[in-house]
Amino acid sequence: MIKKIVKTLLSLFLLAALSVLLFSMIFINYVESPVEYIERYIAVEIPPGASFGDVTDILHAKGLVRYKEAFYLLALLEEAPQRIKAGEYELSSSMSPGDILNTLLEGKVKGYRVPIPEGFTLRQIAARLAANSLADEKRFIECAYDEEFLSSLGIAGESTEGYLFPDTYVLSRSMGEERIIRFMVEQLRRKITFEMSERMSEIGLGMREVLTLASIIEKEGGPEEEKPQISAVFHNRLKRGMKLQSDPTVIYDIKDFNGNITKRDLLRKTPYNTYRIKGLPPGPICSPGMDAIVAALYPAPVNYLYFVSRNNGTHHFSSNLVDHNKAVLKYQIKRKK
Repeated sequence: MIKKIVKTLLSLFLLAALSVLLFSMIFINYVESPVEYIERYIAVEIPPGASFGDVTDILHAKGLVRYKEAFYLLALLEEAPQRIKAGEYELSSSMSPGDILNTLLEGKVKGYRVPIPEGFTLRQIAARLAANSLADEKRFIECAYDEEFLSSLGIAGESTEGYLFPDTYVLSRSMGEERIIRFMVEQLRRKITFEMSERMSEIGLGMREVLTLASIIEKEGGPEEEKPQISAVFHNRLKRGMKLQSDPTVIYDIKDFNGNITKRDLLRKTPYNTYRIKGLPPGPICSPGMDAIVAALYPAPVNYLYFVSRNNGTHHFSSNLVDHNKAVLKYQIKRKK
């Protein structure tokens, strides 16, 4: 009798073991096998605050999860239900359920390449991000001027103008305006080396003043090799107490500027009009590139005080007003006639 009971129990144990083994093999095959063997890329949006049940329903509706119960079991084994990251994902039907779950856990959201050129203003950056559906333009500008947010970034100024480093960024639509701004400001700080910080102390300029000067150099244009010479003009003028008289500073706060600076524009009383104020304006007028920042820190060892466009992308530099007026007559007045 006992032998019969033992035999029956052994049979049940073996059957249970085989069942577990079979289930395990089926489950592992499910976890590791592609959803489909024909590759299709599918955009999936996981909203903030979505429950794991919501996430599973979204994936099921997109054809990326066939057996919701099995996917939920996989998530439980991975302790995943509370760790899914919201955002926009580009998933493939050739991915396995395990790969899909790992992608959501790691937050590998879809990235968009966005080039931010040197010389772009804060408002131009906001418009470009909005055009790529990466930020709300109005909200981005509001954040850029928010005093509390600026304080958290360590920016002592009225906005992040000049601190949003120009570069090609890979951004996701789930980042939000504040995170994008912080990311761009951090990129600037990564570019500023210890030697550059030391140089600021040597020439008696703080970060904001350097960025302001660099932004004017950037907007004045010209080839890279001319930037240190343009920088020298402004450094020399600052040392002599001369007004910078830079057209880009006049243009900066003119709404809907049409491309032509008038005498009335030059006479406007604004904090940025360097034809009226002495010294630097209160802040940057654009996002300067690294060439302009380096030029602001290391002006060329020349005594130039003036420059005028040659109308071919380069400038003519002069050390005195007489020579400058001759250059203006040659390159600007005669040309207009």
